[in-house]
Amino acid sequence: MDRAIRTPFSRSGRLSRSGRRLGGVLTAALLAAGGLAGLGTGTTARAADTGAGTTDVNLARNPGFESGLSYWTCSGDSGATVPSPAHGGTAALKATPTGSDHAKCAQAVTVRPNSSYTLSAWVQGSYVHLGASGTGTTDVSTWTPSATGWQQLSTTFTTGANTTSVTLYTHGWYGQPAYFADDVTLTGPGGGDPGEPVPGAPGGLAAGPATSSSVGLSWNPVSGASGYNLYQDGTKVLSASGTSATVTGLAPSTSYRFEVTATNSAGESARSAAVTATTTAGGSDGPSVPKHAVTGYWQNFDNGATVQRISDVQSQYDIIAVAFADATTTPGAVDFTLDPALKYTEAAFKADIAAKQSAGKNVILSIGGERGTVTVNDAASATNFANSVYALMRKYGFNGVDIDLENGLDPTYMTQALRALSAKAGSKLVITMAPQTIDMQSTSAGYFRTALNIKDILTVVNMQYYNSGSMNGCDGKVYSQGTVDFLTALACIQLEGGLAPSQVGLGLPASPRGAGSGYVPPSVVDNALDCLAKGTGCGSFKPAKTYPGIRGAMTWSTNWDASNGNAWSNGVGPHVHGLP
Repeated sequence: MDRAIRTPFSRSGRLSRSGRRLGGVLTAALLAAGGLAGLGTGTTARAADTGAGTTDVNLARNPGFESGLSYWTCSGDSGATVPSPAHGGTAALKATPTGSDHAKCAQAVTVRPNSSYTLSAWVQGSYVHLGASGTGTTDVSTWTPSATGWQQLSTTFTTGANTTSVTLYTHGWYGQPAYFADDVTLTGPGGGDPGEPVPGAPGGLAAGPATSSSVGLSWNPVSGASGYNLYQDGTKVLSASGTSATVTGLAPSTSYRFEVTATNSAGESARSAAVTATTTAGGSDGPSVPKHAVTGYWQNFDNGATVQRISDVQSQYDIIAVAFADATTTPGAVDFTLDPALKYTEAAFKADIAAKQSAGKNVILSIGGERGTVTVNDAASATNFANSVYALMRKYGFNGVDIDLENGLDPTYMTQALRALSAKAGSKLVITMAPQTIDMQSTSAGYFRTALNIKDILTVVNMQYYNSGSMNGCDGKVYSQGTVDFLTALACIQLEGGLAPSQVGLGLPASPRGAGSGYVPPSVVDNALDCLAKGTGCGSFKPAKTYPGIRGAMTWSTNWDASNGNAWSNGVGPHVHGLP
């Protein structure tokens, strides 16, 4: 979002790449890789133990992708984690090939020389491969030409006399649709120091805020542990690399028993002392945001737009995003201070927030903006972010947080930060995002991946449909900024890419002065919403289906709206609230 108006710029759409023909080329490549050796669909067998006193364990780290892409590297930034479909736990890998990249996702694993291993994984998609390279003997690969549901692939190999590391991988095929993978298992003798001890059982397991479908859990770190397994009523439900996790997919008003273990290459610890948590009753959870909502950014600075207090914000706005919190000298941490130029006391600011909330509105804190320098790129900064945002929520009474980082974000650690914040704030937390158009062109982009990673706690993504130039729509065609087609065809990418309609909003400037380019009259916003929700008012692009649950629209800013006689909120607000 602009603190000062930016110079318009143009971004080109995705490059058009020619696909590669399957048939002979594919067959030759598969033969060369040993890919036609057979399709493994049986149960993974326990690998032979060749080292005295060693134990076969799952050596794959983050095997169920419950911790994002931790330990995995995907070629061409092709991979992302998604909540559905998942074979086990609450996440799976989704990797999308292109005409020049087969979406290979891999991790290196420490093994022992002269030892036997069994590799398996569950996959969905066309031409999905599972394999291991660097074995020191014969590298192995198995594949399936078509798995419409979850199918298990399995293969075995023996390491060479000097082999201490192998690379596990999955990949699809050039020009084919996205594939999914989950629950990767490499069983066999653990690598590393044969004298490395199995870690002790974790202590301090505690249940945090519960919703009708989820429970947050945390525990103390264990020395020597490389990961943790979480058990629900005796059954393993997910793996984690850190000391907290959220179990989702639970039933309302139900009691569950949880335990956690620590793991490393030597094995898995005994289970911790159990804790019991009960989910809340259905229908009482989630932020109090209307089915169709209008979001507006309130400027904590004077850039020529009408200077407002929170109490001045037009009543059509359901979510008011206070812009912006700023970075501190502590990595990941943010702070907020009222601009002295506004002559707005802290007491009056807090009182105005409370008054808006009493009127059924949500007031949240926006992080970043055009000049924002907040960086969350490791576990420590993720913790600092969550702690500082929660402290500001408690200080001022904010209902949640808006992520408006326009210089990129790390999906792994921003996911970690937002889940930690959710565990602190509870189920009423409002989380919104305002990515630029380029950030939502592909599910492999960092913003899109973050949104999908937190889909169960995400309120809405209000992409900025401005300051971008022409961009690709979901049909692969390029659409010009400032048209109904631009709004609908780009929204389609998010709607078909995994976000729920209730998590998609259209972000536009409130007046021609609100952004460098991309302003459209309120009637164009209304037509785009009708096209998406009802199939009417469309331009040349018409979605294959309608999305009646689409959340609504956002504008930058309430101040620019006021400068323009509140034309945007008076034109778009009633239309949003009148959607089916």
